[in-house]
Amino acid sequence: MTGATDVANQIELVQQAASCVDSGVAALRQLQKEDGHWCGLLQGDSILESEYLLMKFILRQEDASMNDGSGRETLELIAAGLRRQQRSDGTWGQYPGAEMDLSATVKGYFALKLMGDAADAPHMSRAREAILAAGGAEKINTFSNFYLACLGQVSWNAVPSIPPEIILFPRWSYFHLNKVSAWTRTMILPLSIVTTLRPTRNLPSALCIDELYVDQRERHRLGKTVDAPWLWSKFFSTVDRTLKLLHGLGGTPLRGIAKKRCLHWMLRRASQDGEASTDGLGAIFPPMVYIQIALRAMGWKRDHPVLERAEKDLDDFFVLQSDEDGQYIMIQPCFSPVWDTGYALYALADCDLRHGDECVDAAITWLLNKECRFRGDWADSVEVTDDASGWYFEYHNAWYPDVDDTAQVAMALHRTQSSAGMAAAARGVKWLLAMQNEDGGWAAFDRTQHRQILEYIPFADHNAMQDPSCPDITGRILECLSWHGYTIGCDVVDRALHYIKSCQTEEGAWIGRWGVNYIYGTWQALLGPLRCGVSRNEGWVQHAGEWLKSCQQPDGSFGETADSYIDPSLKGQGASTASQTAWAAMTLQEIYGADDDDTQRAMAWLCMTQLKEGDIADPLRNPDGDPAGSWCETEYTGTGFPRVFYLRYHMYRLYFPTMALGRWLSAIWQA
Repeated sequence: MTGATDVANQIELVQQAASCVDSGVAALRQLQKEDGHWCGLLQGDSILESEYLLMKFILRQEDASMNDGSGRETLELIAAGLRRQQRSDGTWGQYPGAEMDLSATVKGYFALKLMGDAADAPHMSRAREAILAAGGAEKINTFSNFYLACLGQVSWNAVPSIPPEIILFPRWSYFHLNKVSAWTRTMILPLSIVTTLRPTRNLPSALCIDELYVDQRERHRLGKTVDAPWLWSKFFSTVDRTLKLLHGLGGTPLRGIAKKRCLHWMLRRASQDGEASTDGLGAIFPPMVYIQIALRAMGWKRDHPVLERAEKDLDDFFVLQSDEDGQYIMIQPCFSPVWDTGYALYALADCDLRHGDECVDAAITWLLNKECRFRGDWADSVEVTDDASGWYFEYHNAWYPDVDDTAQVAMALHRTQSSAGMAAAARGVKWLLAMQNEDGGWAAFDRTQHRQILEYIPFADHNAMQDPSCPDITGRILECLSWHGYTIGCDVVDRALHYIKSCQTEEGAWIGRWGVNYIYGTWQALLGPLRCGVSRNEGWVQHAGEWLKSCQQPDGSFGETADSYIDPSLKGQGASTASQTAWAAMTLQEIYGADDDDTQRAMAWLCMTQLKEGDIADPLRNPDGDPAGSWCETEYTGTGFPRVFYLRYHMYRLYFPTMALGRWLSAIWQA
């Protein structure tokens, strides 16, 4: 009877999975844009709203019209969004359930005070008490102090020096710009202008935040926010003091030349059309804020076409939303259309949809139009042939195609079996091969290597000063290469395998640089090697599978909190989510097969929790208003900067579970 029951249960699960796949595909079709792409909301945390408001006050634009013709009411909507993210204890955090983020809480309090919230209002009092209990505003990170210095709340001595002369460093220099991450480059160049010109707006005392400081002396000193050995800490603090002394003397004799070079560097990479098409500097929020402050500090008028475009590019991140309390604006950190389209198309391929399907063909055409052959910053360290190309993350960001997106798009296009798509995918693979690092791994934006000393620089507290190899990206590259005929025995694969195995933790997992966290990292690091021919019976593979099974919850699901970046003992633990369950399920299937009981329990959970037609109008089951066929997921499972900034990709809850179910169903049918 047991055997018959098992067969009956599997037949029922197959039927449920088939229905869920159909519903997931239907939801993807419904969410596809008219031109063939997908782009879900990309949600960050409160610093996006608070920093935008602080920027407007730095620029003295808090009462000026916006680029779209609206007025102060737009800033009020942003402030409303900021208030909604404040927790009951008065704090703001990096994601729901996170501990207090002191820097975010100070900026949230300051922004709301500038917007007119009374300091003795209950929500402001709670925030202030929490800040003081945490040691005061003098303990915030350096990137927050840039805003406070511009608004006269701290001395520029509390801000790390970023001399514009860094742009003149020779290429062999340890501190040359191409040695730091692409996103750090786009942030520190405009900030070098800001720290040199020191634009400062003196506010009325009623708007100042003296009440947030415990030690008024420490308020105006450069804090120790970077964990560095004593010797390096002493070295960089001495360098910083020296640079500040030089600033008082007008800087080095090369300062004028350096400022012009910085300006030229920024303008080449900001708000351009044509071959170097870019929607703002770096196409991400922080540098798009900093460049506005920098150019205004240099005397540029607001109506200059470059600044007008910079404003528009940034304000395009606004999303007007509403709830029972009214309307508010959420600000996205950037757009994710290429990423979402690559994954959605890959999910459709796992559901056996190929070239010839209208939805698939529209996505192919859109992705082909996003192929990037422009030689951006990456070309400083890589030589490739003219027939190599990549893809970036956003709508337009030609200076910064990235390895992760290129691999994902190349996989998706190859699997559509479209001749044009497969040819483009092959060009992407050529670029990926050229981007492999010496350690065998891949980074996100550049061919590079780890340089530990860079982590000790005073402004390295955003925890992403560099862009070294990481196992999750490296595993994805191997998965991509496997579709293009690369297997174990190929030098490029073997070197990558060596790197991946060297990163495995004692428990058998891998940390996730770009997703939360060890579940994501293990999924990404392991699938590629297995697809390239590594035996599932190898000890390190089985060790990973055993760890993953140990994390499975009794109902078959998986979940992991981003707190695991802070406390590794929380590996694989957290509230169940559809995306993380899908990642784990696909990994278990690759190791143990589609008939594995734990794999099937994960698939059953996905089937059980998929949104049905009757769930659509239920705000508890469907708080984001998704179509039937999606899943409810309010957790943040994406990573920007570990321990600093996390992301909630609103499409993760749809294409990853659909992909997992489609992949499992295909394996069952083939068996």
